[in-house]
This record gives sequence, structure tokens and C-alpha cells, in this order.
Amino acid sequence: MIIVDAHSHLWLTQNTEVDGMPIYSMENGRSMFFGQEVQMLPPFMTDSRNTAEIFISNMNYAQVSAAVVVQEFIDGIQNGYLAEVKRKFPDRFKVCAMFDYRHDGFIPEAGKLISNGIFDGVAIPGHRLGRPLNGSEMMEMFALMEEKGLFLSLCLHEDCHQIPEVEDIISNFPHLRIAIGHFGMVTTADWMKQINLARHENVSIECGGITWLFNSEFYPFNGAVEAIRKAADEVGIKKLMWGSDYPRTITAITYRMSYDFILKSELLSGEEKELFLGKNAAEFYNFKNLAELPYIKNMSE
Repeated sequence: MIIVDAHSHLWLTQNTEVDGMPIYSMENGRSMFFGQEVQMLPPFMTDSRNTAEIFISNMNYAQVSAAVVVQEFIDGIQNGYLAEVKRKFPDRFKVCAMFDYRHDGFIPEAGKLISNGIFDGVAIPGHRLGRPLNGSEMMEMFALMEEKGLFLSLCLHEDCHQIPEVEDIISNFPHLRIAIGHFGMVTTADWMKQINLARHENVSIECGGITWLFNSEFYPFNGAVEAIRKAADEVGIKKLMWGSDYPRTITAITYRMSYDFILKSELLSGEEKELFLGKNAAEFYNFKNLAELPYIKNMSE
């Protein structure tokens, strides 16, 4: 089975500020996060560097052929590093650029990086934006993305106030591929309103962070599988994609565990699992030359 991760993160160091609060890397995989020391990475990442090489090692072990690397304001803008990652590992990663949409004047940089042929998409952490998604500079950027064939990775606020803005974007740019993240903030009351955006031809849904959202339930995340089943019945399994939200989610579980609970479930058929775990993402993100990875037996088996 080909497996593709539609939602992951990479960085060399965190050093940024969100809502006036500093966020920065510490030792042993920990970060200062909104005034609290948290385990941002697994503790064996002692230098707190979340690199592509470590991720590829995890991917090879878990038999994940390729991954989409998105960005989030809490990690700081990582355009320079992700451009390096794409040059070094072009068949393993699709990478997203990100800009500081919270302030006016980002469009010159956005235009330059969207046109340089390195980045595959643009990430917008809309849940942290604090301003309209369909503002004038945003719409100018979406027009260029549609022209150049880049996709949009978009996470939305759980209160659904941004859905009319997304509908406006969709109506203006019907050929702009849009992936809605975090499975519509699945554990909140109105999550199906985000899922239903996938009724549009150019919109799909990815489940990055679903194990985080169902963390209180924990493995084997039966509620998460039930939500996937519900969404598939609503918009069709071909509109849904697996994502891990690596590396934050693997502080609680292993990388392989972030998808094998789906493999073990009886709520999805074999064909549905193949589509959800890899085939849909391979098509949506235009992956080519996907690696076929052998199973490596654990010493403890």
C-alpha cells in the first residue's frame, strides 16, 4: 500500500512570537510555548532540530512514501529551510511557503516565492490569522497560485466564521486546489461545516492532527475512525486524505501508530483505506516517483 502524509512540519529551530508571546526551542525537544514549557518534539531529539533527515528515517520505518510539509505561525516562517529540503529530497516532499499575512505588504515576497518554481503550495494557518482570508492581497496571491498551479493548505478556526470567506475564494478561483486541514477541527461542534467544503470539486480534506484532537480517547482512536467514516459517507472517501501532523503528535505515539489504527479498523474497506492513506493524496498533490518501501522487522518481534 502506498502511504502519503498530507500534513507535516519541519524546522531547524523555533524562534518566533505569536499574539505577543514568545515561542522558541529549548533542549531535549522542549519549547517555550505561550508561556509554558512543553514537549514539542520527542525527547530523543536532544538538539530540538526537527530535520528532514530525521523525518525521512521515520517515514522509511513506517513505510510512508512521501509527505506534504505545511507551515504554522507557531514554528516561525521556514521558507529558507523548506526550499533547501525540496532541492535535496524532491521526490519525498511537497513543501509549502508561508508569509506573514497578519500584516499588509506580504504580496511582493509571496509573488517572488510562488513564481520561483521551488514551492509546491502555500500554507495559511487561518485559525491564527485574525483578519479576513479574502482580503485584497490574499486574493491577489490566490490568483497567482492558481495561475502557477500551486495548492493551498488551509486550516480554519473552529467557530466556522471563515467558511463564507473560503466560499468566496472557491468561487473566484475554481481551479485552485485547496486542502482543509485538521479534519475540520473534528472534535468541535460544527466540524461537518468544514467537511462539506469538499463538495466543491477543487477542495479536499486532510486529517493532520486527528490523533491530537482525539488524544483524550487515545489509541486506537475509535472516535477518529468513526469521524472518518461519517465524513466519507457525507462527501465521499475520495475527498479525504491522511495526515499525521508530525512531529508534534509523535510525542504521544509513534509515527506508524498515527495511521495503523486506520489499517486495523473494520469501519473502512480495504479500498477505502488505500484511497485515504495514500492514493487520494498522491493524486491531489501530484506526487510522482513514489518510493516503494519494504517492511523492516522490529528486533523485538
